[in-house]
Amino acid sequence: MEIFMGANNDFGKQGEELATAYLLNKGYLILCRNYRYLKAEIDIIAQKGNTIAIIEVKSRSSAYFENIAETVSKKKIGLLLSATDNFINTNELDRDVRFDIITILKKNDKFVIEHFEDAFYHF
Repeated sequence: MEIFMGANNDFGKQGEELATAYLLNKGYLILCRNYRYLKAEIDIIAQKGNTIAIIEVKSRSSAYFENIAETVSKKKIGLLLSATDNFINTNELDRDVRFDIITILKKNDKFVIEHFEDAFYHF
């Protein structure tokens, strides 16, 4: 998906806004944004059907050469798991959970969005 937008000083927040709009367009219900638990933060918690999607948003410019989806470290995954467990238990949710990554790649004034469902598995 490609989106055209003007310049913005807060690229990370803009990426989260684009990801949220993308998810809404795909039929997701946004349950929470920027959920914090201890040292962890989940960018977006969304639901589609009976599945809760824990979504990490990664925004980069076209000058960044590393695979964006591979920039989520094991430490970050551990923090996401901890925060997810807290969110699910606090809200007494009985749903399937998956972990997604949405990448936002800025190319000049356009944004390319990719959604990786089940980007990593928890054990």
